[in-house]
Amino acid sequence: MLEYQNNQKIRETNPWVYVFLGIVIMMCLGTVYSWSIFRGSVEALFDVGTVQSGMPYMFSLAFYAFSMLVSGKYIDRFTPTSMMSVGGILVGIGWFASGYAENIYMLTLTYGAIVGIGVGIIYGVPISVVAKWFPNKRGLVVGLVLTGFGLSPFVTAPAAKALIETFGVLDAFKILGLSFAIIIPLLSKYIKLPEGRLFIIKPHHLENSDSFSTQEMMKTKSFKSLYICFVLGTMIGLTIIGMTNNIGVDLIGLSSLTAPLFVSVFAVFNGIGRPLFGWLTDKLSYKKVMLLSFILILTSASLMLFANEGSVVIYIISFSIFWMNLGGWLAIAPTSTLLLYGGKNYSQNYGVVFTAYGIGAIAGVYVSGLLFDYFNHHDVIFYFIISLCLLGIVLSQSMPKNQ
Repeated sequence: MLEYQNNQKIRETNPWVYVFLGIVIMMCLGTVYSWSIFRGSVEALFDVGTVQSGMPYMFSLAFYAFSMLVSGKYIDRFTPTSMMSVGGILVGIGWFASGYAENIYMLTLTYGAIVGIGVGIIYGVPISVVAKWFPNKRGLVVGLVLTGFGLSPFVTAPAAKALIETFGVLDAFKILGLSFAIIIPLLSKYIKLPEGRLFIIKPHHLENSDSFSTQEMMKTKSFKSLYICFVLGTMIGLTIIGMTNNIGVDLIGLSSLTAPLFVSVFAVFNGIGRPLFGWLTDKLSYKKVMLLSFILILTSASLMLFANEGSVVIYIISFSIFWMNLGGWLAIAPTSTLLLYGGKNYSQNYGVVFTAYGIGAIAGVYVSGLLFDYFNHHDVIFYFIISLCLLGIVLSQSMPKNQ
């Protein structure tokens, strides 16, 4: 059973410290969003194409999503420090072992499976902790912590590029692995739960004040529509994030040194998207916000069809919107889950909904890689995204309530 530590040091700690520590830890975990910086070097090192170079990224996101479903059951059984230390060590081992990968399949095991599982173990812990410290500012503090994950490439993309340029891609993996194995467990030592404070999601503003069990939720038509829309949203976002650097270099003509700087800028929009779309979902309705998201993505993909070498402005506008909307879906999905199915079983229910993220990662990265390798032109990726948006618009606007 979880033991709450009750001592004077904890009582005197400013709770905002836990928010800050959570943000830093999330920034370490969010380095996965900087994969496009590694991708070109990995393709050259192992002589692989777009499909294979996307495998470590794809499996890392999938293992992260599905391991969250399992690890969520243990958050209340172990201390935050123990959960995050185990996860942090796994993340460090995965990154470090990636530096010894001899082929793309070994890299998929180390970076994909081991790092992904480690991220999944940690991800929900700082969120749960800050929510319990700030029961009346739950949305704000959870959004701030999650922003760390989305903003990670703002710091890690240029850092990773510098390491690759200086030491090579394999040694860059090792350096990052050692760093994460030290930073995450060290910071987790200072993250504590408050004594006797309960995390209760108030039912106001819920579309249905009755709380659905996970089994009941999965039987509703609205669940199927929400799940598929989340798959589509993450397919688009994760596909684009994984190809951002390559598209900037190959299509727009950016230098290999300049492209990572743009990835850093786009990461800011990814971070902004989470609180912005969460706020919009609260103020409007989940249907309207889903429609807005798909229309924005569709418009951006259409703009990119006109892009060619030197179209930097189109690239900046379109990819800022792409990255913002991935962050947006990571707010739309949990907020919609709460609004539709109540707060009592929210953690378990969203754990199931979040598996859509893993499916979106696998489907999006794999299919887009196949399309690019076959047609060898970036336009096909944007036509693919446009088709997903059209499907998403139809599904989201025909979404029933809890029936």
